[in-house]
Amino acid sequence: MKKLTKSTLLLFGGLLLSCSSDDNGNGQSSENIQKSEVIENYANIVLANYEDSYDAAVQLKVTIDAFVADPTENNFEAAKQAWKTAREPYGQTEAFRFASGPIDDEDGPEGLLNAWPLDEVYIDYVEGDEDAGIINDLTTYPTINRELLISLNNVGGEKNITVGYHAIEFLLWGQDLGDPSDETAGQRPYTDYVDGGTAANQDRRRQYLAICADLLTDHLQLMIDEWKEGGAYRTTFLSLNEDTALKNMLSGIGTLAASELSGERMFTALFNQDQEDEHSCFSDNTHRDIRLNLQGIANVYRGSYKSVNGPSLEDLFEEADTELGAEISAQLADAETTVNATGIPFDLAISTGQTSEEGQKVLNAVNALQDLGDKFVQGGAAIGITISTDIPE
Repeated sequence: MKKLTKSTLLLFGGLLLSCSSDDNGNGQSSENIQKSEVIENYANIVLANYEDSYDAAVQLKVTIDAFVADPTENNFEAAKQAWKTAREPYGQTEAFRFASGPIDDEDGPEGLLNAWPLDEVYIDYVEGDEDAGIINDLTTYPTINRELLISLNNVGGEKNITVGYHAIEFLLWGQDLGDPSDETAGQRPYTDYVDGGTAANQDRRRQYLAICADLLTDHLQLMIDEWKEGGAYRTTFLSLNEDTALKNMLSGIGTLAASELSGERMFTALFNQDQEDEHSCFSDNTHRDIRLNLQGIANVYRGSYKSVNGPSLEDLFEEADTELGAEISAQLADAETTVNATGIPFDLAISTGQTSEEGQKVLNAVNALQDLGDKFVQGGAAIGITISTDIPE
């Protein structure tokens, strides 16, 4: 049975009580939603989500530093678990991309945080090429340090990623060379980091991993600095024309739903039936990426993230057009249902193509997300703003 949405409840409430200033669930009147309050609530959500991402990244750095200092199997497994934990808050921040915010600025850190897909041979050895990568090239790169890794990011090709979550993922898991039906992730041994163990240049691999973890926290701190009270971008954002600010917010979640998540991150992988196209291909954590990205969209739309809860785009749309608002909320609920129905791990779900049972589930989710993006466009029109859900050049 389809869950009753807030919009539906409001509609019934309106029929029963004729007219009212009923509470809409956020402790706000269902009428006269102030755009400025929606915008400020969004800024609070962004800050809280980046703060959680930073805290989780700090914990990841702590576990990686412990592993680097004492490269045991237990410490290796702890670092891998910390990586997965760190992805939970960060995956939701993807809803703040494509919104003309600081994450995507020319000097923004997105390309140093979550760049993907990643060509693993740029970093370290791969199957059939034991001497590959920066780690094993002592002649060209005699010293591995922060400046070198930042300077080499994206050099010579957009897949030449040196740092960020997926670089750390590769360094912890290695290539996932198993058949999807094996339901295994990458099998890098912890002894790749033990002097005299497997693979060469263990000391340089330890150094590389520790630097990546350190940079992750630095780049997330930049986002907190931008969005905190009195922060440079928060000040700019709150002083924008209200419709411009709302357009930025809606463009972010609309583009993520209709193009980036549904297209680049799901359909491309399904079409190619290639696990190299999945977001977290080394750890087989892509199913969480997808669900967390959608959760981020829902957070922005509903104006809620953990203890942060206030006037939202959902409230604005319902106020402008009750029927359309209900349709958008229902479409979001449908997208959540269809995404949650996709198989785990993602590489197995896509492995048999679009016409298979599991492939059809992925395709259903792709279509639901694209429909959601289209609904966001309609919602924008209802409050007088026009958005595009195309990924910016």
